[in-house]
Amino acid sequence: MVELNKSLFEYCLRLGDSSLIAGQRLAEWCGHGPILEEDIAMTNMSLDLIGQSRTFLTYAGEIEGKGRTEDDLAYLRDTMEFRNVLLVEQPNGDFAVTMMKQFFFSAYLFLLYKELSKSKDTTIAAIAAKSLKEVTYHLRHTSQWILRLGDGTEESNQRTQNAVNDLWMYTGDLFDMDAVDAELIKAGIACDLNKIKQEWQAMITEILTKAKLTIPAPDVWMMKGSRTGKHTEYLGYILAEMQTLQREYPGAKW
Repeated sequence: MVELNKSLFEYCLRLGDSSLIAGQRLAEWCGHGPILEEDIAMTNMSLDLIGQSRTFLTYAGEIEGKGRTEDDLAYLRDTMEFRNVLLVEQPNGDFAVTMMKQFFFSAYLFLLYKELSKSKDTTIAAIAAKSLKEVTYHLRHTSQWILRLGDGTEESNQRTQNAVNDLWMYTGDLFDMDAVDAELIKAGIACDLNKIKQEWQAMITEILTKAKLTIPAPDVWMMKGSRTGKHTEYLGYILAEMQTLQREYPGAKW
């Protein structure tokens, strides 16, 4: 039981951290969106993701049993202790990059939460079921933008294609599995990411094809490492900004 709880704690960190960093990146667009409506939409998606993160990190703290709260886990861990997927920590770039990154991640979360809503862990199942409603909107919103940008002007198509080319190497990390996954799959708690990968590839292929975008070769090199705390250089900068207040004023309360 102790080992299972250890794996469950790690799994919840992966889920919570990925949504937290994705939400933090989207929050950077607040006040800078190309149009007011989109500025509000991206901010709302950011809040959805951070809300999802809060529930997973709160549950992680309960499982760990050391008294750490969602705030402790978000603000008082260092880069190597974070387990977010590499994709979400990549820079926002232009609007096409942000939409492509969020499209890739939203498709992943949609399929992941659909499976996790059937988890034998009732807390994870409940969080996934609630979050699925939110990411369904995220997926619809971002896929519509990919279609609009890809099948738009020559410049919008090229920018969107560049986004695909630059981000594709980080998508393999979404489906990387280890002993933690194996143990929780056996217990009926986690889901097999190999199954999700096939569905994700089909979904991505359909939208990118309609958007007149070229899909990179399936055997292209993939960067991995998030499962063991290995990240790109960008995560450190995100955490430095996100954790500043709590680091400078430990235990600060509003």
